[in-house]
Amino acid sequence: MSQAKVDKYKKEKANRKKEMAKQKTEKIIGIICGCAILVAIVGWAGYTGYNYYEDNKPAQTYYTNTSAVSSYVSGLNTEAQ
Repeated sequence: MSQAKVDKYKKEKANRKKEMAKQKTEKIIGIICGCAILVAIVGWAGYTGYNYYEDNKPAQTYYTNTSAVSSYVSGLNTEAQ
């Protein structure tokens, strides 16, 4: 091996721990960012799906018998005249 290659190898070997630590840190940051993006996408999809479900849900209808109120009001109208 030439002296340049030997010097390059020694330099790389001296910085190997720093480089490996840097790569490990970058890998962990990448995993964390990926998980955060995944959680955001799943949350957005769930929120959108829930809103779609709620919007298309049939409305509840309540029926009441108002004949007693109607007869009372009509009785008031006839007495007033």
